Amino acid sequence: MKISPFSFVVQRSSDVVLFLIFFFFLFSSISPSFGYDPLDPYGNVTIKWDLLQSDSGSNYVKVSIFNFQKYRHIEQPGWKVGWDWFGEEAIWNMQGAEATEQGNCSRFKGGQLPHCCERTPSIIDLLPGTPYNMQTSNCCKGGVLSSMAQDPSKFGSIFQMSVSASDKLDFKMPENFTLGVQGYTCGQPVPVAPSKYSSDGRRWTQALGTWNVTCMYSQFLASTTPKCCVSLSAFYNSTIVPCPTCSCSCQGLPGAKCLNSGQTPSLLQEIKDKNGQPPSLVRCSGHMCPIWIHWHVKQSYTQYWRVKITVHNQNIVRNYSEWNLVVLHPNLKSIHQVFSFNYQPLNPYRSINDTGMFWGIKFYNDVLLQEGDSGNVQSEILLHKDSEIFTFREGWGFPRRILFNGDECVMPPPDQYPRLPNIGQHDAKFSIIALFFCFLLLILCV
Repeated sequence: MKISPFSFVVQRSSDVVLFLIFFFFLFSSISPSFGYDPLDPYGNVTIKWDLLQSDSGSNYVKVSIFNFQKYRHIEQPGWKVGWDWFGEEAIWNMQGAEATEQGNCSRFKGGQLPHCCERTPSIIDLLPGTPYNMQTSNCCKGGVLSSMAQDPSKFGSIFQMSVSASDKLDFKMPENFTLGVQGYTCGQPVPVAPSKYSSDGRRWTQALGTWNVTCMYSQFLASTTPKCCVSLSAFYNSTIVPCPTCSCSCQGLPGAKCLNSGQTPSLLQEIKDKNGQPPSLVRCSGHMCPIWIHWHVKQSYTQYWRVKITVHNQNIVRNYSEWNLVVLHPNLKSIHQVFSFNYQPLNPYRSINDTGMFWGIKFYNDVLLQEGDSGNVQSEILLHKDSEIFTFREGWGFPRRILFNGDECVMPPPDQYPRLPNIGQHDAKFSIIALFFCFLLLILCV
């Protein structure tokens, strides 16, 4: 059967078109801002919106913010929740939080003005020490939310507000929510089962309506460059493998700010916004990372082996409170003792226990101070040797991944890991020396 070249070209062209259409729909269905974390697949920050009361022109709302992430927390300066109203709504009063701007309230004549008239309000948490008549339960932590593993009692925040509707019709849920923290993207409100409340556990009331807004984190959206790096060393090798060069930035590049040893910054010039995050000003180094983590295989015993972890803060104008490390290593399932740090296995894959979380002890080393003599925390880990998998060969004693405050750190290339000494070379040298002495002894005897 003879095939026409024209029909062959048409068939190939249609296949290519179908192939391109398939990949277009595939990649268009994947949001570039969606951050899936395989170590915490269900982790997210949820904003729950409860409509408690509603009458003509007025609504009473309770907003709860929950951090359902195992190891990633919301650090200072904290969350700043925002949304878009549908109409001319105004917030008349708030408890447990406040709006950063009152906005233009000129349309309200006489009497007390609303708390906020902005079409897109920005709401922030109150600070500790706020008067009791302005507080609600689980408020007033400066917007800081702990992770689920570190402190489950401080992973939520609540505020309440009274809102005047734009018209006297049904309540309209706002849209386009934002969390106000770098790296987080929020979806649209989703109606869920109404929340229920009880003061004595006997009688229960429920909200008129409840909506959930889910916010996900992406390290690529949070920062265009990494924030930490890892160096390695071992007792059996004199080589210290440093952080890869330019792990986080390079000296001389635009935006790369660093100070040489002995130089001190002018804090009044560096910290321009007391409500914002301090700028990244690090000590000049080859890696230019704010955080430098060193993993040292310290010692080997008959049944155990010991590791020392040191976390260095290279940031000159910033402390890290409630810091944490997430480490991936196959021997973490046989961890025996941790000194000076808290530890909790994460078990993201249930039966495969190779992931653990370390963080500081309260009032001892839970704050990583700025760069200097006190700008580091360290601990030692004692692990049991699992006869089925344990070895020091091929860099097995070093971690597979390390994350600091939920962001992945830059690891050295595996071919640069400190290796065991080549025993074969030592044996060859010893054999040559032994042969030389035998030959010399034979000459003397003759």
